[in-house]
Amino acid sequence: MGADHAAPTAATVSGAYRRRMLLTIAVTGGVLVLQVIGGLLSGSLALLADSGHVLTDLSGVTLALLAVQVAQRSPTLRRTFGHYRLEILVALVNAALLIGVFAWVASRAVQRFGRPVEVQGGLMLTVALVGLAANLVGVALLRGGKDHSLNLRGAYLEVLGDALGSVAAIAAAVVIQLTGWQYADPIASLLIGVMILPRAYLLGRDALRVLLEAVPEDVDLAELRSHLLAEGGVREVHDLHAWTITSGMPVLTAHVVTDGAPADLLARLRGCVADHFGIAHATLQLESAAEPGQESHSESDSESGPEPARGSAGRVRCVRPVHA
Repeated sequence: MGADHAAPTAATVSGAYRRRMLLTIAVTGGVLVLQVIGGLLSGSLALLADSGHVLTDLSGVTLALLAVQVAQRSPTLRRTFGHYRLEILVALVNAALLIGVFAWVASRAVQRFGRPVEVQGGLMLTVALVGLAANLVGVALLRGGKDHSLNLRGAYLEVLGDALGSVAAIAAAVVIQLTGWQYADPIASLLIGVMILPRAYLLGRDALRVLLEAVPEDVDLAELRSHLLAEGGVREVHDLHAWTITSGMPVLTAHVVTDGAPADLLARLRGCVADHFGIAHATLQLESAAEPGQESHSESDSESGPEPARGSAGRVRCVRPVHA
């Protein structure tokens, strides 16, 4: 049983959405220009606040696209996992940008409460409606990848949040048009700012989990250990580690103490981990129980690995542990 230490070379999930990200950048850029001009002409802080949010969206999606491009580069002897982590770093930068936008919006809104500015409700309403339509286009373009890539999730949440911001601006414009109550504008600005915070927190939290190499949220390490121990020939599992390289790319390493290491054991263990826990890239080192301290150095490290042992139905055999 030999070793194959090639790192994953398949394109990341985000890479499949590059064209949609380009379209989103074009649409978002148009919204930004429209809202800046409309905010300045109408005197609306809500539109300017939303344009600041749109600027964050634009930079976020652009950075995400750049990260996807760089992440497609092949691994090297110096960077054996390639540049996949750049996508996670960009997600963390996006979270920081969102917090900065909130701080700016909140400070300007407080100033407006002390010194109200007359806003042209009609122009504000028109610009906000166009902005909402454009944002909904961006939401539709990115929605398909939000559950598969942290990078795309960040871009999607930013565009979705901006769409909600446009709704707040529309509501404020309607109030100003009907009642002339100018405080509706800074209130809408604060609402837009508050909507940013939860997204910034969730995005930053998920990015930090990856960077700190925490166990993937959908992997129960104790259950995984039980699955490995339930395989015939396995006596002990130690040095078990699971973490995430980038969105959709969990990896695992473990030392497995065996009773004689059956010929198909590695294939069975790999199939068990891949089928039940979604971890296709596993490094498993077998150690003989008969010779403590001696390692067989039989390892497996591949995305799919050799064909695992299969039963009569063609499925990978993985014995579920029986709990007392």
